Amino acid sequence: MAMWQDMARAGKTADWRSPKLAAHATGDALSAISRVLYADHLNGLVSKGAPKNSPEVTSAAPPARPTIVMIEDCGDSTDWLQYRKDTGRLADDDPGGRRAITAEVKQQADGVWKVTRFAVDGLGSC
Repeated sequence: MAMWQDMARAGKTADWRSPKLAAHATGDALSAISRVLYADHLNGLVSKGAPKNSPEVTSAAPPARPTIVMIEDCGDSTDWLQYRKDTGRLADDDPGGRRAITAEVKQQADGVWKVTRFAVDGLGSC
């Protein structure tokens, strides 16, 4: 999903205020991403790389003209890890891996589709 790519780009500098984050996320999803990046900033962490995603639509409502779509994914964070900003050393305790992701995507009033909320399960959940 484009939302994760936006987060990966902002994560390179832990830029929780990046206006690009709102391009594909809103509401709870945007808030969650901003909080994570802010925490990374406070903790002196940056991310390198990007996740790999293969999202699939699992439902759409209403059926005739959907405005809400549910997506499932098995995101792979193996090549998207956190590093100490000051030393450049790997900061992740886990090596990354595959995680089940569920996301709700809604069509906005201006016609743009954005992720409104998501859940990421633990490492190895898919």
